[in-house]
Amino acid sequence: MTHKDTRTLIEKLAAERILILDGAMGTMLQRYKLGEQDFRGERFGSHSHDLKGDNDVLALTRPDLVTEIHKAYLAAGSDIIETNTFNSTGISQADYALEPLVYDINVEAAKLARSAADEYSDRTPDRPRFVAGAIGPTNRTLSISPDVNDPSFRAVSFDQVRDAYAEQVRALIDGGVDLLIAETVFDTLNLKAAVVAIQDVFDEKGVELPLMISVTITDRSGRTLSGQTIDAFWTSVAHAAPLSVGINCALGAQQMRPYLAELGRIAPVLISCYPNAGLPNAFGEYDETPAQTSGFLREFADSGLANILGGCCGTTDEHIRALAERVKDAPPRDIPEVEPAARFSGLETLTIRPDTNFVMVGERTNVTGSKRFANLIKADDYATAVDVAAEQVRSGANVIDVNMD
Repeated sequence: MTHKDTRTLIEKLAAERILILDGAMGTMLQRYKLGEQDFRGERFGSHSHDLKGDNDVLALTRPDLVTEIHKAYLAAGSDIIETNTFNSTGISQADYALEPLVYDINVEAAKLARSAADEYSDRTPDRPRFVAGAIGPTNRTLSISPDVNDPSFRAVSFDQVRDAYAEQVRALIDGGVDLLIAETVFDTLNLKAAVVAIQDVFDEKGVELPLMISVTITDRSGRTLSGQTIDAFWTSVAHAAPLSVGINCALGAQQMRPYLAELGRIAPVLISCYPNAGLPNAFGEYDETPAQTSGFLREFADSGLANILGGCCGTTDEHIRALAERVKDAPPRDIPEVEPAARFSGLETLTIRPDTNFVMVGERTNVTGSKRFANLIKADDYATAVDVAAEQVRSGANVIDVNMD
């Protein structure tokens, strides 16, 4: 089956029924109460850094446990399982001094999931199972300075994030995944780096896998950590033409509902949702039962909000089993037709329609047209350069044209 056929098949299945994603890998691994030696194995017996907590390295040191969890989710009814690679970029693995092992971790994790999915697909040929290569947000942000005294400071560059994602994507494809899932997106610019990397690797390898995108709404403000509303987020990433877009993590299903409804209204693609098992308690644990989580998600299904449902932090194979049973006869969401329009995304969305009044474009952030702005850029005085943009907004500009020539 070609990757184009994979997208067509998933879209066909999603038109017939709600598809089931798996639950949390970390929550399941915690049940084993693993120690440092489990993470080190023989391969990393003399490694310079502690490895406990690096769940991704278990693909190399305890593949039996990772496989066992994949099979538990498949047995529970998952149509799509994610590779155990949420933190498998060089940027995230630098915390454990395992940057040179990124390729191996991703390839082996993909092979473990591939083997488990194939086993279950062979058992039920009428119900194929799919492997999604999990791409996390990294532990760095491109949009926000980690230094409160220097808003322009960044701990990492766009090119570094892009290159880290490219290394991961290359390995996931080599390991045999069916599709990619960029998830728990808290910074849209990080995701843009991932999208560029993904397309670069597709061009390099001459393949194109379906892409799922899942954002996280950090609190009840309804915005991402980098400040965007859910509609502005979609406007920012729609050009990637994903198989699906959705919301995961941070919130439980109840808190997530209004944002999911809004996303489903504006996105003409499949909608996914995999919430945490409620909000964490005072000990950082999740108390929502399988019956409760599946009940909330059944209501989502009855309301026509989703095509793909699963679980994030705190969910287990019991949650997924209850979910699969609860929504097995629920109709999938109908994909809407969205009116074509010019849409621009900042923290909110600006939509320009035929009946829109005069739109003002600020042109002073232009190194060719503004000598002052050019001098600020040459002097690396970006803080004052941003003031130039802000003054145009205060003067009535709806859009800023930034031209670095």
